[in-house]
Parts: sequence; C-alpha cells; structure tokens
Amino acid sequence: MALGEANSFAPNYAKAKISASHLMMLLNKEPAIDNLSQEGESPDKFEGNVHFDGVFFNYPARPDVPVLKGLNLKVSKGETLALVGSSGCGKSTTIQLLERFYDPREGRVLLDNIGAKKLNIQWLRSQIGIVSQEPVLFDCTLSENIAYGDNSRIASMAEIQEAAKAANIHTFIDSLPKKYDTQAGDKGTQLSGGQKQRIAIARAMLRNPKVLLLDEATSALDTESEKEALDEASKGRTCIIVAHRLSTIQNADRIAVFSEGVVIELGTHQQLLAQKGVYHMLVNKQMGH
Repeated sequence: MALGEANSFAPNYAKAKISASHLMMLLNKEPAIDNLSQEGESPDKFEGNVHFDGVFFNYPARPDVPVLKGLNLKVSKGETLALVGSSGCGKSTTIQLLERFYDPREGRVLLDNIGAKKLNIQWLRSQIGIVSQEPVLFDCTLSENIAYGDNSRIASMAEIQEAAKAANIHTFIDSLPKKYDTQAGDKGTQLSGGQKQRIAIARAMLRNPKVLLLDEATSALDTESEKEALDEASKGRTCIIVAHRLSTIQNADRIAVFSEGVVIELGTHQQLLAQKGVYHMLVNKQMGH
C-alpha cells in the first residue's frame, strides 16, 4: 500500500474503531427500564384514568431533538381520546411513554394518579392492550394468535370467539374450512392487511384491558368497517386512538390536535370544527374541499 493510501485509510480505520467501541458500550449498558423488574406497586384496582403532566421527552439516540415539549393531557375512565396531527408531532411517542418503553425527561405519566415509575412494570403493561398499524402474527392457528393476547392463563374457545366478535372478524373466521384452526402463515401471510389488523384487535380484546391503545390500528379497513371496529373495541374502557383518517374518529369523546410536541386544540369533533383552526383545516383537506 502506498503512503498516501495508508494516510487516507487511517481516518476511516479510526472511525471504524470508534464506532465499534461505541457499539460495545451500548451493548454492555444497563437498560434504563428493567422489563423483568419485580419492584413497584401492583394495585388491586385500576380505573383507567391517564394523565400526562408537563411531559418533556426526546429519544436517547437524538438528545438534541425534542419530541414532546410540556405535554399536558388527561384521559378519564371509559373515555375515547383521539390523537391527530402531522407525522412526527409526538402522537406515537405519547403511547410509547404510557407503555413505559421510555420515561419522560421531565414531567410525569400518571395512571389513576400514581406515577408510572412507581408501578410494577409487568402489572402496568398487563392493564394495557395495544394494536399497531403493522401487527405481528405468528405462524400458528388463528385461535392461537388471538389467545396470545393473554399468556397468564389458558383462554377458552368461547373467550377467543367473543374477542373475535368484538373485533368483527368472527364471521370471516367461521366461514373458513378450518375455522379457528386455520393457519395464519408466517407473519400472517395468509391474511389481508385488514384481516391481520382485526386479528390483532381481537388479541388485545382477549386481555380485556382497562386501557386500549390503537396506533393506526385500523388503517387497512374501509371507513365503515373501521367505525364499527373502533366503536366495539372502545366499549367500557379507556381508549386512545392515533388516526390519520379523521372521518373515523368523529364520535370520539375528545380529540387532541398535536403540533410540535404539545396539544394545540382539544375538544369534540363539532367543537373543533367550530373553532375553524388546525383541525378544521385538516378535515377540509381530507374531504378535498
């Protein structure tokens, strides 16, 4: 190797060494949140009240990019709250903080007025059901995929069917030759996007959670089916919905409009339309007016 080549190689080699050492540091680092911890409170009763109190947050990998900038938001027992706003405004981050995948930099996440950090993390997550836009299904039967929603016990077929009915997928499953013994295929390849989302909703419903989180969970359904699924899933529990399709969240008890990490508008569909603000603009934009 010529001297010039060696000199040009040296900085790249140094960068590689730095990157490798940084990677090893990350691998050896203790996780900020211990998912297996036995510590913390496990209340006998949980109503489903949620409160974000002055929450500031940025992801550890991007410490200079604030995501939430003093979020204040309350969701009462049995209430359906929809979160709307442009991509990157903090909607999904809010849900991740509630599940305690991360902790706020400042402020508190409260469940029934108890700080999330004080609660046993496994108990906390057992109270929550979540369905994301791209649900993960396993290469086993449809009944096994639904039953996976609660690994603390063996679910009966009656419970599985009841959850499927609540997710409006029972009729489809019952029409299949093998019914609930039908294989979902690797990552659910035997099902359409909408069917996978319904199975995932049924899985969450089987747990009968006090709080249900739906993060673009019905995006693959048509508008009418989406309304039916959301109305049924939210019955009798606190429900937080992240949605881009505004026509399906008009019946939410309250709608929070996010912008740059804070809530800038809050109210019912009709109240927000009457304000003729950001929500009014978003609705008109989607309707093509």
